[in-house]
Amino acid sequence: MTDPQLVLTERVQQALAAAFGTEYSDADPLIRPSQFADYQANVAMSLSKRLRRAPREVAQEIADQLTGRAEGALDEPFPGTVEVSGPGFLNITLSDDWITEQAAEVLADPRSGVAQTASPQTVVVDYSAPNAAKEMHVGHLRTTIVGDALVRVHEHLGNKVIRQNHLGDWGTPFGMLIEHLLDIGEETAVAQLEAGEGNAYYQAARAKFDTDPEFNKRARARVVTLQAEEPETMRLWHIFMDATVRYFNKVYTQLGVTLTDDDIAGESMYNHMLAQVCDELQERGIAVVSDGALCVFPPGFTGREDQPLPFMIRKSDGGYGYATTDMATIHYRVQDLKVDRILYVIGATQALHMSMLFASARMAGWLPDHVSAEHVQIGSVLGSDGKMFKTRSGESIKLLDLLDEAEARAAAVLAGRDYDEATRAEIGHAVGMGAVKYADLAVSHDSEYVFDFDRMLALTGNTGPYLQYATARIRSIFRKAGVTPATATGPIVLGHPGERALALQVLGFGSVVEEVAEGSAPHKLAAYLFETASIFTTFYENCPILKDDVEPATRASRLALCALTLRVLETGLDLLGVPVPERM
Repeated sequence: MTDPQLVLTERVQQALAAAFGTEYSDADPLIRPSQFADYQANVAMSLSKRLRRAPREVAQEIADQLTGRAEGALDEPFPGTVEVSGPGFLNITLSDDWITEQAAEVLADPRSGVAQTASPQTVVVDYSAPNAAKEMHVGHLRTTIVGDALVRVHEHLGNKVIRQNHLGDWGTPFGMLIEHLLDIGEETAVAQLEAGEGNAYYQAARAKFDTDPEFNKRARARVVTLQAEEPETMRLWHIFMDATVRYFNKVYTQLGVTLTDDDIAGESMYNHMLAQVCDELQERGIAVVSDGALCVFPPGFTGREDQPLPFMIRKSDGGYGYATTDMATIHYRVQDLKVDRILYVIGATQALHMSMLFASARMAGWLPDHVSAEHVQIGSVLGSDGKMFKTRSGESIKLLDLLDEAEARAAAVLAGRDYDEATRAEIGHAVGMGAVKYADLAVSHDSEYVFDFDRMLALTGNTGPYLQYATARIRSIFRKAGVTPATATGPIVLGHPGERALALQVLGFGSVVEEVAEGSAPHKLAAYLFETASIFTTFYENCPILKDDVEPATRASRLALCALTLRVLETGLDLLGVPVPERM
């Protein structure tokens, strides 16, 4: 364990048990970074009422236990100093020797202090999930980026991750979509879908469906053959889907996300389970017929006049909806995939649906207590006017067009650099995608954010390019030194406050990664990386590394700190899915 806050939490809890009894050993020490010391523990303030003692008196007893001054105090030396301050704060300053010892361990650890979990879980991450009947737009950006970051973090910790791209690839609209494909010809349809013109395709089919009685009749008949999985209809459905997925894959490749065709688990996958879902729920009395529809009424959900809200499993016309498919999905993931945890990376607007889904599945026993199901709510992407991000004409912006523009703008920022065209394009791609992804991940996933290219691509502030530039600058130091980061092994010594602050900062990397996995909070890793890069900048500006007058031992130590910082930044950015160019 290298994270100072975790180490101090454990030591303070031991002191609480020794001073006041084991019933106090699980109290939160309330340890936070402090401007007066390295950390401040505020637990004495919170325990004083419970103990019926003055906060400062409680704090002094804890300090005496930590530093060995109390009778029967802990034998293990405390890794620093403790002072009681104000009405009862504990100011804790870690020793330089302890910090260097821990930093050396992290430097020698190829995982930079990120421990693999002792009890690996099977985790399903349900993310991206575009609708096959529509083109991908900026609304799919966040579910894709946040979901992929969570996948990367869980895999890095040693969990078994099952990616699930729950495409909207089934249902009544496919009757008219297939008939439109026949009207315009397979080759024309494939070209249009592969180009990402799904909206235009859908709108043309819909217009005919609404205005042409003959087409409407054919489309309705096609739905029947689709539901019966008639071979020719299924052949046409596959042509439509294969072309659509090829377009999705262009987006995924450009974004650099880890989804593949093997991860597709669309609505069609569960089609054969839906009738059984309804029958079982009805037979067991969990679902009942209400106004002709089959519904579950999970407790605690009410609408107008406190009437119970229905979770509709089968419509009054016999059709199925999202609720049916989602219930089948949970049943499959728990029974067949044997999952421990399911993360649904889905829009915040679906909060009620997801809550009712989880409640209904638990009523049915399909979501047992040992399985965690969580809605990772995704907030909206807004334009500069504070409204949903769209074109000036009010249309949704195609995601591929948005990504192309990000790359073009990034390349323009790099226009003055002395790179050949291929290198500039490579760096432009990394910076453009990094800017878009980091801007998304730097804010809490359930918050809205404004899509602003100028802010995203800035080389200063909390942006992807700033962090990418920090890693490029460190690599430049090693090129100038004529050594590689792998050979910079120290030993680390601390003389300047900038060295100490940087060494202390990198010790917290492992616990931050664990916190991201536990709380599905990639923005916490982004915040940590930005703080690390900022502290490195201060170190770089105040602690010369390659100047002639720098002592060899000091140079070796500072190069080791550079290597450790580089590894933390590169690993952290990779976990967020942000590419790191060698140069900028």
